[in-house]
Amino acid sequence: MNSRKSEIRNPKSEIPTLIPGFHGVRETLVQGGNAVREIWISSGKRSGRADEILRMAKERHIPVSFKEPAELSRRLPGVVHQGIVAVVEAFTHANLDRITEGALQSGGYGLLLVADHITDQGNLGAIIRTAAFFGTHGVIIPEDRSARVDSAMLKRSAGAYAHIRVAKVVNIGRTLDLLAKQGFWIIGTSGEASTSIYRFDWRRHVALVLGNEQKGLSRPARKSCHEIVSIPSHGAIESLNVSVAAGAVLSEIIRQRTS
Repeated sequence: MNSRKSEIRNPKSEIPTLIPGFHGVRETLVQGGNAVREIWISSGKRSGRADEILRMAKERHIPVSFKEPAELSRRLPGVVHQGIVAVVEAFTHANLDRITEGALQSGGYGLLLVADHITDQGNLGAIIRTAAFFGTHGVIIPEDRSARVDSAMLKRSAGAYAHIRVAKVVNIGRTLDLLAKQGFWIIGTSGEASTSIYRFDWRRHVALVLGNEQKGLSRPARKSCHEIVSIPSHGAIESLNVSVAAGAVLSEIIRQRTS
């Protein structure tokens, strides 16, 4: 137990407290997981979406401020904020112990998703949204050489971050070895693997590992895997974006477990 705790970071976060975009703001208001302190709306913005956010904020007694579009763009450089922003309490990473215990005690098979040095914020956001859609018990990311959970990523997840726990660990290889000792099968994904996702039996506790966009699985992660699987291609394209691949694999896992 003590060795596992050495892999867990203090969950205090450096993540910005701005959630941009209609979908991200709406999901945050609906979920209420992170307390919303204030809503910012671009001055002069009149649309059905803005009216819906205003109504939801009023129902929850959340103050609304109207900001100049240039100020929103300055606060969120490079992010398409759609003129709607939620100011929330700081995002906090979950405790790895709680994620694994929740997965093992869920009453079925545990399912964790491990992002092995995914560097694109859009990809990480889409992966978190996909993981939430398929009901995984948590997402694990490394501290170094990984996309940060920032405003751009939170926008891409379209509020899904509020529905799933995300843990940050120091060392992916050691974390996977510890998960294996707890009873998880460590299953990696790679295009050159001979085992198809459709032939593998997913009815067991699984930690699914997705590799880096360019380099694939890291050496420590690959070494920790019990099995590496691939998605068979039936067309002219040989590979998929990592977030799309995550959806394909998770869909097959859920299909097998519920059929």
